[in-house]
Formats: sequence, C-alpha cells, structure tokens
Amino acid sequence: MRYRSVCPFDCPDACGLLVTVVDGCAVSVAGDPDHPTTRGLLCPKMQHYERTVHSPRRLNTPLRRSGPKGSGRFEPISWDEAVEQISSRWQAIIASHGGEAILPYSYAGTMGLVQRNSGHPFFHKLGASRLARTICSPAKEAGWQAVMGETPGLDQSELQQSDLVILWGINAAATSIHTMRDASQARKNGARLWAIDTYRTPTCEASDEVFLIRPGSDGALALGMLQVIAAEGLLDQAFIDQSVRGFEEFSRSILPDCTPERMATVCGLPAETIRRMARQYATARAPFIRLGSGLTRYANGAMNVRCITCLPASIGAWQRPGAGLLCGTATGGAFPLARVTREDFMASPTRIINMNQLGHALNQVNDPPVMGLYVYHSNPASIAPDQNAIIQGLGREDLFTVVHERFLTETARYADIVLPATSSLEHADLYRCYGSYHAQRCSAVIPPIGEAKSNWDTFCMLAAGMGWDEPFFSQSADSLIEQLLDYETPWRDGAITERLRNGEPVLLAPPSTPRGPWLTPSGRIEIRNDREPEPLPRLLPTHAEGDGFPLRLQPAVTPFALNSSFYEQDQLRDKQQPMLLLMHPDDAALRGLQDGASVQVYNQCGQVAFTLQLTERVPPGTVVTEGVWWQEFLNGERGVNALTSQRLTDRGAGSTLYDVAVEVKPV
Repeated sequence: MRYRSVCPFDCPDACGLLVTVVDGCAVSVAGDPDHPTTRGLLCPKMQHYERTVHSPRRLNTPLRRSGPKGSGRFEPISWDEAVEQISSRWQAIIASHGGEAILPYSYAGTMGLVQRNSGHPFFHKLGASRLARTICSPAKEAGWQAVMGETPGLDQSELQQSDLVILWGINAAATSIHTMRDASQARKNGARLWAIDTYRTPTCEASDEVFLIRPGSDGALALGMLQVIAAEGLLDQAFIDQSVRGFEEFSRSILPDCTPERMATVCGLPAETIRRMARQYATARAPFIRLGSGLTRYANGAMNVRCITCLPASIGAWQRPGAGLLCGTATGGAFPLARVTREDFMASPTRIINMNQLGHALNQVNDPPVMGLYVYHSNPASIAPDQNAIIQGLGREDLFTVVHERFLTETARYADIVLPATSSLEHADLYRCYGSYHAQRCSAVIPPIGEAKSNWDTFCMLAAGMGWDEPFFSQSADSLIEQLLDYETPWRDGAITERLRNGEPVLLAPPSTPRGPWLTPSGRIEIRNDREPEPLPRLLPTHAEGDGFPLRLQPAVTPFALNSSFYEQDQLRDKQQPMLLLMHPDDAALRGLQDGASVQVYNQCGQVAFTLQLTERVPPGTVVTEGVWWQEFLNGERGVNALTSQRLTDRGAGSTLYDVAVEVKPV
C-alpha cells in the first residue's frame, strides 16, 4: 500500500511523500507528484527515508545510565520505570529549587505543529524555565520586519516570471531544491541567474554568474549597490514618494559613505563589479531576490537583511509580477497554535533562557541553577554553539538529563534517562512550510518501532506520572490536530479544511499580498524605522572582525545531511567523508599545508581536527567545512561547534554560528 506523508525536517519545502508499506514496514519513499511544491522531486536525504526509519541504530526501549556520563553505557528499563524515575526526580528538584530549575530544550527535529510544540503545555504547567528557540534565523525575520512589518512573503512560484534571479546567501541545491528547480525554469525562460555566497557551492555551479563575498559582508554589498542606484538616477522616485518612508534621509545621510570603492574593501568584490551589479539589477524588468538564512548568522545579521530589503523598494520592484524579495513565508494565521502551546497553563511567566547560550546556562551560577534538562528532537551537544561549554555542563553529576530521541546522539550519551522516539511515519501531525504557502495533515503509516513513543504521547505519560488530572493531557494527537483545523480563518475556506482533514496537500490563501498595502505602522515600506535601535540601515561589523584570527570559517550545509540528522544512513555519510576543511591553495602555501593533511583549526573557543582539501572553490581568507558530524565519525574529539561562540545577533537574539574567526595549523 502507498500512503501520503510529509517530510518532517527543518526545510522550507515540507515535501509531500508517498510511502510504500509492506507488512508494517516502510520499503520505499517517493515525492508526491500531486503536491503543489514537491511535484515528485525529493532531495537526496529523503530519497531513502525508510533507511532512517528502520535503521539498526534506532532506539527501541527506554534506557537508564549505567556508566559515567558521556560513556554511552546504559541498561534497558520499562516505560513505567522511566516515567516514575523522571517524575520523582523532577518533583525533588521542584521542591528544592522551584520549577524554573528544569529546562526544556528542543528545536526543529520535527516541524509538525503538534509533535514539535507538544512539550510547551507540559512545561508551562510544570513551571519550568522557557527556552528562546532562536538558533536558526530570527535575525532574518527581524530584519525583514524592520522594513516590511507584517507584510507577507512572495509566492515562490513567481520566481519563474523573473528575468534576473538572485540567490543571495542560499545554497538552494542543498537546502531548497524546489527553489533551485524554479530558478532553473526561469533560466529556461530567458532569465539570468546570479549566486551571491561566500564560496562556490553547487548552487553557484548552476548559475550564470557568481559573486563571492567575505562572510558577513552582505549588507555592505547591498549598500554599495544602493549608492550607485541613487547616484546614477536609477531610483523609481514615483514609487518611493508614494510607498517608501525615509528613503530621502537614508540617501542623504547613509549612502554617500557607501561608495563602491569603500564597500569593495569590506565585501571583497571590485568596485566596478558592484557598479555593474547595481545597474543590471536596477534595469532588469523583474528582478527576484531569494534570500537565505546563513547571511543572518552574524553579529550584523538583521542589519544585513534590512540593507538587502531596501533594494526592491529603491527600484519599485514590488509593483511587477516576478519581482521583489522572498525571505520566507509565515502562515501563523492559518492555525491557532495557542490551542497546542497553552501559555495559559503558566501560573505566572517564568524566566527565558536563550538556546544559543545553553553552555552558559548549564555552567554559570544562576538563581535557580539548571538542575533538570529535558531534550527532545534536538542534539545540542553537536549542533549548538560552544560545544566545549555544553559538554562540560552535560557532564555535571548533579544535572538530571532526559533525552527523547530516535538515536543515541552525543547529547543522549550524557543522559540519565533516554526515551525512544517515533519517526514521522509512526505518528500523526499537521505540517505547514515556510518557503511557500502549503500545508498537509498526515497519519501514522506504520506502527511504532519497538517501544518508541511520540512526543505528545510521552508528555501525556509524564503528566500522569506527575499526578496531574488536567484533561488536556488525556486527548490524542488527532484531537489536537482537529482543534487546529476547527478554526475560522480567511487563510482557508471549508473546502480547503476538508481536504486537509483528508490528508491532501493544500495551498493556503494569505489574506494580504506582498505588493501592498504594506503592513507596517506607517502603511509604507519603512527604510527609516524609529522603533529600531538603529533607525536607518547602515554598515555594522561582525564579531569575527575583532577576534584576532586571520581566517573566516564558514560552517556550511551539505546536500547529504541536515545539521546532525541523516548520519545514521551509511550511504549518505559515505558521500561526504571524511570531515573536510576546504581551503584556498594560497592560504595553505602561507602555512606550509598540503592537500590531504591532518590539520587543527583553533580559536578562543576550542580546536577541531579536520582533513584538509585544497580547492579554488573557496576564496583566500575563508575556510569552509560542510555538515555537523556525529562524534563517532569525527577526526578528533570535537566537531565544528567547538569553534562557534554563544554571542548573539544584533536583533532577534539569534545564533552567530557563521561569525567565526580561526587559524589553521598542521597536526
């Protein structure tokens, strides 16, 4: 039998799947040809998702630690024993330190609205600390909102109508293959395709022209282009007069200092190249910018986005089909998520701990200290900043850690109790994407593997273990999904809702468009925003500029993994082995390094072992590593996040995972 399902991973596309099931086992996975975005196309990671679901590495039973923390030595126990031990330890922590001494940690291991958010009501009722879930791209959202407010994003399909597609800071071939497909179609229709990035990615190889800039200098490039557009009279003054606030002041007080010559020293492109880019952008019929998230993971991440978002406003691109800028889409109005998260369960607001500063939270003296940690659908020991600090904290004997996972991850190895989790094919959920406007409900298509339980079912068991009689925790995941669907909203009519109930992929209907009216307090695109600490967009530095190390490290994505997911698939892992550091030959020659050598990359946070690969794909001054490897496959004891810091972005309190300065030496 073939069943519909949805890819649960953190990707803008939320692909529709067709899963073939034989005797209760998933035997193959294919893209759904009738899905409005997927249209049959899956990325390499999901083409054999059944190998993840039925991996021999799957956890099948609850485990209790039987060796030192980090040793990975456990003994099996029953679910009843696990729930009793967790509940009793939590009750003791609350009695001694209060509920805020317990911290949940989760992010986007699953993107389903129920399973991803099902811990919120439990921990709200528990009185636990809250987690600021800002590791990915909150600076991107903050930068967009500073200029565009609540104006929705473009429909990505418009990209095919463009005559100049700019993939800015997005390796779409690895992270958004349907963007890549639409861009390729635009090329077939006659469009030019530009890629702006920090090194030559597979997306660059498929582009007409590639512009490699220094890490974190995206705002400088945008400001240089804007200076040319203003100085050479390429503005759409009528659009600016009618729809833009503050451009005159911006043009008068900021842009004169942003000449191509000055911005060239920041971003690394020749001044004449910046001029040419500005002229070609301003005179294109319908230029479309697709903005990635990586360019926001710097100290100046939100400002980078603000500067780039000024470009379509300067030339009136928003007036033309196929033109504009897409950061992402937001569909929060389509489903009443508060019915799942239940903030009303909090007796009073509890403290908030930023997930990017977990290392600080676990090691510093707090009132109260973090004494209990519950990790679900995330692997902070690998993916979070400052790995050394996190592992130090996880190693505390007085920290009671519970991890709900499918695999024995680095984080799980430090747990006191490990609980086996279901995959997306084993539970019900409702999905929406953040790269377009579709949504889909799915049911379990196979029974749970071993004794695995979903997030929602686990929290219901823990609620019972805590002795709560709250009826909310006695319902099913399908009941919660129904509450999300039983909601009147202009985003979907009755027919769309009924199709959702039947498991069909549907396109939601945003009640407003990105072509105006502009959903800002002034009703205009706000180049000047007095609610911001910086009212006008301007050049801001990165953290790395002051760190004293000569090379900029880019921890990049790979087509064969997603953060630390998919390393259980041998075939995918083999395609990217070993853990490489990409370096330009000129930088290697300065350091006496040879291709294939073992090297140490180091900075103020730590040091990591890599195998060196010399390549001109990486410009001088930048080094690159792709993927977030599992500990058992590392060249040494630590992964790339031993080099990243707990510092935050300028706005949105996001991670600065790409804002890294390093040096490299031979082993």
